[in-house]
Amino acid sequence: MTRALIVIDVQESFRARPQWETISDPKIADQVNRLVRLFRQNGDQVVWVLHREPGTGTVFDPDLGHVRLMEELERAEDEPLIHKTSHNAFTTTNLQQLLTERGIRDLTLCGIRTEQCVETTARVGSDLGHRITVAIDATATDPIPHRDAPAGRSIAEQLADPRTLSAEEVIRRTEYALAGRFATIATVDELEAGAEGRA
Repeated sequence: MTRALIVIDVQESFRARPQWETISDPKIADQVNRLVRLFRQNGDQVVWVLHREPGTGTVFDPDLGHVRLMEELERAEDEPLIHKTSHNAFTTTNLQQLLTERGIRDLTLCGIRTEQCVETTARVGSDLGHRITVAIDATATDPIPHRDAPAGRSIAEQLADPRTLSAEEVIRRTEYALAGRFATIATVDELEAGAEGRA
């Protein structure tokens, strides 16, 4: 076991937000399940990560009940489940210790949001010496308003603003930022084909 799949924040918290209607892939859990099956079949590690913000009263506050894996996902009992309070999956968790103890250096990342917790985990993981692959079509995000956009606007108003970055553009920019620097970018199809080639 030298590889691990890190599933980042594929949790009900996001579906509880109004922005979910703009998410790039509302069926992201299907893509994640494909990866989970692939890694399990190959005898590799699967690690589940959930984001939490205790005491905030937001959908990421565990007291509200949304900080749980999306219902379509099935975690095996022996697969680690860790909770983070930072954007990346390393800083506020024991993830690095877990990987080091198991001799795992190759990480494949998937999850929500592409440019936030997934990208940040890729950057930190690379700096820690891991070989990172981002399964780009097993990530999802939503549009990002311009930094000068007024607060409190409706989703329709945000989407109508030409300065708002579409989810597709956000994902594209993440690919450019990571590829060749911090990570290899791959699709789920490519990872499945690669696994067949190693078999």
